[in-house]
Amino acid sequence: MSNIVEIKVPDIGDFKEVEVIEILVGVGDTIKPEQSLISVESDKAAMEIPAPQAGVVKELLLKIGDKVSLGSTILKLEMEEAVAATAAPAAEKPASTSAPVAAAPQSASYSGSVDVQAEIVVLGSGPGGYTAAFRAADLGKKVVMIERYDIIGGVCLNVGCIPSKALLHTAQVINEAAEFHEIGVEFNTPKIDMDKLRAHKESVVGRLTGGLKQLAKQRKVEVVHGYGKFTSPNTIEVVAADGSKKIVGFESCIIAAGSRVTKLPFIPWADSRVMDSTDALEIEEVPKRLLVVGGGIIGLEMATVYDALGAKVTVVELSPGLMPGVDRDIVRPLERRIKKRYENIYLNTKVTAIEPTDAGLLCSFEGKGAPATDTFDRVLVSIGRTPNGKLIDADKAGVTVNEAGFIPVDKQMRTNVPHIFAIGDVVGQPMLAHKATHEGRTAAEVIAGMNSFFDARTIPSVAYTDPEVAWMGKTEEQCKAEGIEYTKGVFPWAASGRSLSIGRDEGMTKVLFGADHKIIGAAIVGTNAGELIAEAVLALEMGADAHDIGMAIHPHPTLSETLNFAAEVALGSCTDIYAPKK
Repeated sequence: MSNIVEIKVPDIGDFKEVEVIEILVGVGDTIKPEQSLISVESDKAAMEIPAPQAGVVKELLLKIGDKVSLGSTILKLEMEEAVAATAAPAAEKPASTSAPVAAAPQSASYSGSVDVQAEIVVLGSGPGGYTAAFRAADLGKKVVMIERYDIIGGVCLNVGCIPSKALLHTAQVINEAAEFHEIGVEFNTPKIDMDKLRAHKESVVGRLTGGLKQLAKQRKVEVVHGYGKFTSPNTIEVVAADGSKKIVGFESCIIAAGSRVTKLPFIPWADSRVMDSTDALEIEEVPKRLLVVGGGIIGLEMATVYDALGAKVTVVELSPGLMPGVDRDIVRPLERRIKKRYENIYLNTKVTAIEPTDAGLLCSFEGKGAPATDTFDRVLVSIGRTPNGKLIDADKAGVTVNEAGFIPVDKQMRTNVPHIFAIGDVVGQPMLAHKATHEGRTAAEVIAGMNSFFDARTIPSVAYTDPEVAWMGKTEEQCKAEGIEYTKGVFPWAASGRSLSIGRDEGMTKVLFGADHKIIGAAIVGTNAGELIAEAVLALEMGADAHDIGMAIHPHPTLSETLNFAAEVALGSCTDIYAPKK
């Protein structure tokens, strides 16, 4: 006898409706537990979904390009009765990044001497890592923070969020100056000194990382530089750049090892004209023609920078629309604006090859409307990030790491090993600095004996494009897919006095309310959307309803009052636009 079970998508973090980019098995294949079944991609990372048990694939229930979320059915699996009796429950309960998904590895033992001993070791010094270290120190713990590179701050401060925002501000000023001629103010064509621009970016980074160094010193947090890997459940070996080694012993550990750029194997990375997001921030030159592979947040932000600096930009995206996971009406104003500025935008298209030539990088495409080949001076590949869970020898500490490289944790950020915690990119989506900082604070407080939990109702996301795009909570697409009853209020910025006064009327604010009239989601596209979304986050966390937001007096004229107006639209009481009474 045999048994057929449905294999479903496990919990892959906060992102919903991620796209299937590769199917790794076929009908008739015999698969093993933890074998990868499909690859999916969000706007921040690509990952593979493993099989929870062994069996034979009887039917595939999705195809490349489909959007999947927690609980979506991947395939039907036939198992022998004896196997099914023990494995079937696992098929019904999806694996989760908040609970172990595989048997814990056998930990190693270490009997040598320890060079540095601490109550708490934090492995990684990014926003989550340094927050955890500083909070633990404030709570009276002796803390050691291990950082691979010479400067603390992690990806975000050194080669991510902060330097990119410094460059994006420059792009914004260039674009605004160029557009002022429409209201009768003319500026000369800007002259860009690349050395000074790089120096400005580096000075911003330097001030922040220098400040962190001082904060660590003030809190007596010892920083050990080098690559840290576990040697046992209570020791980490740190290898410095010069090859010297230290063994750090600890009572508790917080893993904040972060993530790395996802790199496709067919890309000729050895060619300096091929860039990842870190390389792009170096702005060594402004290419005449730039191809951006990946129309998610990071790719579109860097496209914004290079477009303002004078490059002719082409964006290629595998999905049907830019910025997958965001409601199409929110992305549309951005798409309309950049279609006028960029050389090309190819959707439903993939890059199949990149060949270095003397004339440039010859790129091959597959997709409707895209040419078979085209040549670019530089190519930026931005398809997401991969967690570093498999790069720290976590198995020697007995810590479970799933197939995708994520470390499962509970709501107190504890791994399957009670005294070892994990936070940030390495524990799951979304891979965002502001999520990591709150997780780091939680872990430090739990170790210090406080009854803390990471239980955020929502985590906001922002794309610092032009215009900016920000969202939090449920999207309208998610509500429809999940059968959630909702009411929406949409306020177009063409009716905003503040938006009109700054010459940017393409924006909009959308707020979603549930059946009980409480806010369940919001999205904003327009100038400073990233600053505005925080009010919606607070409203959701506080359980505010449409009346709370609509009756809260906002200053006029401001962009912030568009959230007020959107709530009024949902109530049918908005007087700034015509909205039928409800």
